[in-house]
Amino acid sequence: MTKQDRAVRTRLALIRSAAEQFEARGYVRASLAEISAGAGVSSGALHFHFANKAAVAEAVERAAARALRRAALPGRGGDRCALQRLVDVTHRMARLLCADTVARAGLRLNTEAVAGRVRDLRREWREWVHELLAEAERRGELAAGMPPHRTGAVVLAATTGIEVLAREDRGLLVRPSLTDLWCLLLPCVAAPHLAGELRPAGTDPDHPEVAVEPAADAGGRAEPSPAGFALR
Repeated sequence: MTKQDRAVRTRLALIRSAAEQFEARGYVRASLAEISAGAGVSSGALHFHFANKAAVAEAVERAAARALRRAALPGRGGDRCALQRLVDVTHRMARLLCADTVARAGLRLNTEAVAGRVRDLRREWREWVHELLAEAERRGELAAGMPPHRTGAVVLAATTGIEVLAREDRGLLVRPSLTDLWCLLLPCVAAPHLAGELRPAGTDPDHPEVAVEPAADAGGRAEPSPAGFALR
């Protein structure tokens, strides 16, 4: 391994150790000594890469921002239904936050304005949601009387709320919670012609699909439920 490779690995280890400390202890209580020990390096090695704790926090934030943007990227552009792309990205974001300590810690540092050196990630998410919903409106995917700003407010409140609550109960980030959310929201915001096409559980190939479609009556005939949709 070259000296440059070792330096890169050390920096990544420090960022992950810092994320673990920030998540477990908070920014104020986390110490550089604990961060360096968690990475298995000396304090001198830490200071070679980072001048102080604020610089470490900035690196965690930036790493989280890159990961979150990568998760959102597949939702931009393309011919697929914009509403389905929105559903898929919320699931992708949730899986990332569930699995990646750096993403969780960096988002928390950013939203709590502890470090605040990278762009406001909540604002970025808000802009992204409104952009996709504006596209959905142009494509005729939104129900009548559900303009993008109203739909966006509900989606943002729900997804942000799940992320905040998941700090105490990470189980809220697993697929059933978001699937339940979209089962409730899609019948209200989606145009009727999308019934049976939208999948609240997402369409990523490694996750089973759940369709939203008209419910069947007792005789097996398709008949709209009060909400207009049901799980398949």
